[in-house]
Amino acid sequence: MGDVVLKCEHLHKNFGKKEILKDVSLELEKGDILGFIGPNGAGKTTTIKLILGLQSITSGTVKINGYDITSNFTNAIRNVGAIVENPDLYMYLTGYENLKLIANLYKGVGKERIDEVVKLVKLENRINDKVSRYSLGMRQRLGIAQAILHKPNLLILDEPTNGLDPEGIKEIRELLKDLAEKEEMAVLISSHNLLELETFCNKICIIKNGKVMETNKIEDVKNIAKSKPGRQKYLPGLWFAPSGRENPLSHLALLDASSPERGSFICADRKMQKAPPERKDFPRPGEDVAQRQKGESGTL
Repeated sequence: MGDVVLKCEHLHKNFGKKEILKDVSLELEKGDILGFIGPNGAGKTTTIKLILGLQSITSGTVKINGYDITSNFTNAIRNVGAIVENPDLYMYLTGYENLKLIANLYKGVGKERIDEVVKLVKLENRINDKVSRYSLGMRQRLGIAQAILHKPNLLILDEPTNGLDPEGIKEIRELLKDLAEKEEMAVLISSHNLLELETFCNKICIIKNGKVMETNKIEDVKNIAKSKPGRQKYLPGLWFAPSGRENPLSHLALLDASSPERGSFICADRKMQKAPPERKDFPRPGEDVAQRQKGESGTL
């Protein structure tokens, strides 16, 4: 690590008079996996669209491999692979045919590279099946295969684990770890669920209401949570409730203070010990969060 691949500084985005992003800054180095965490509507997708040049920047800068995305778009985007929201796939074609279509857009991407990527995303046994027969997790892996065909050094994924079962999430997690370790790819992955990302991300950036609340290495965040065992510890926008377990991040919750009736919920242990006194809607002591969520990860 040490080579800066992505650098965003003081990003602001306005839609009319409404300010959506407020001074967002983040940095990603080669081999990093950055978890971009925040509740729905926090500004994650908007930030990603600014990074990719899909929306204009009101103020601030985005540099990819040293190139400014606004003034030198072609060179900046050349080594970037991305999936925004959902992968675009032709359902009536096979997985291999989908990859071949994308390969034709790039110079030097032939059968050998396609076969290499298929093996990397572990679709060898199903690559000649029509995509309409793929599970959601398989489609996500095929989308990632499309995004890395041209050997980018930056991969950006917008909530790729949405709708996946635990096995599908595990497959995506292992794939991204391989890409970071074997291909030295920098990965930015957004999600509203920290619990899904904490086991393989080495950095996190937490955003709420368009503002970055915390940017740090994952180990540093864990140390903060461990620093005063048995006591609540507040950071701006964050609530830690350590209970002496080895994994303090399983007790981390991010609340959307703008909504007094419903709290946007990053992640928590199935049984929270104590709730902040000002939040009556937070899980009560001993309450089973899984039942309260009723299958909707991310909200209470």
